[in-house]
Amino acid sequence: MRRSPLPADAHLSADDLRRLCDYLYRQTGMLFGETKRYYIERRVADRLLATGSPNFTIYFSALRADPEERERLINAFTVNETYFYREEHQLACLSRSLLPDLITTRRPGDKIRIWSAPCSTGEEAYSIAIWLLENWRMVDAYNVEIIGSDIDTRVLEAAHQGLYGERALSRLSAEVVEAYFEPPHRHRRQIISDLRESVTFNQANLVDGPSLAGQGTFDVIFCRNVLIYFDEDSRLVAAGNLYDRLAPGGYLCLGHTESMTRISDRFLVRRFEDAIVYQRPTGVK
Repeated sequence: MRRSPLPADAHLSADDLRRLCDYLYRQTGMLFGETKRYYIERRVADRLLATGSPNFTIYFSALRADPEERERLINAFTVNETYFYREEHQLACLSRSLLPDLITTRRPGDKIRIWSAPCSTGEEAYSIAIWLLENWRMVDAYNVEIIGSDIDTRVLEAAHQGLYGERALSRLSAEVVEAYFEPPHRHRRQIISDLRESVTFNQANLVDGPSLAGQGTFDVIFCRNVLIYFDEDSRLVAAGNLYDRLAPGGYLCLGHTESMTRISDRFLVRRFEDAIVYQRPTGVK
């Protein structure tokens, strides 16, 4: 496929590219560079057009004083590819092993907090809710709170709406789709209102520890396929923040290509029948 030409003003010098990549790194922890030049310049071109900026120098000077434009730029660089029941083996581990272990120290009615970060357009968080309703017989005995967070405000708006096409639903059985989604309209289905109201969505940045403190602590955290976009230093910062957001004895689930043992030694490696996960030890700060 032939690439469409970029406007001349969107072409970045080596110095401009470095400045923008440094800025994005400080804001998000994600590492970009020369190998992603076309990807970067395409998004810069979109922002120049949207803001009416004549060139990158003027745009970048205004960007640093405009929190709303900073948010839009970050949104343009985030990756949000996902679907329902992604890495299903971890959901099986949640219902077969993690939750049964956690409730050994709980009473019926106690709260269990589960965090999906990043949650993308909602599939990650809603998958947890649907899976538990379908596969954990104790789901009604406890107060299960599911929070979905992402740095990208656009995908959070989509998550609130809960509208999904066939590709996102492709791994769900017809019975599950019929039970938890409204009838199709214009080739999309909306998740039923009871589920939309049962999951809370908010913005979060995994490398910004102070902003995460307001989330409280969680019994289980799903943080899948995002650390691969960070460099070593950002991964270490994110790992520390995830550790702080886990309650003692809580569990962290990463993507299948990610390993916490190569990032931090603060977590215990737990090998269950369905998945390898990472646990915050009890009695350790």
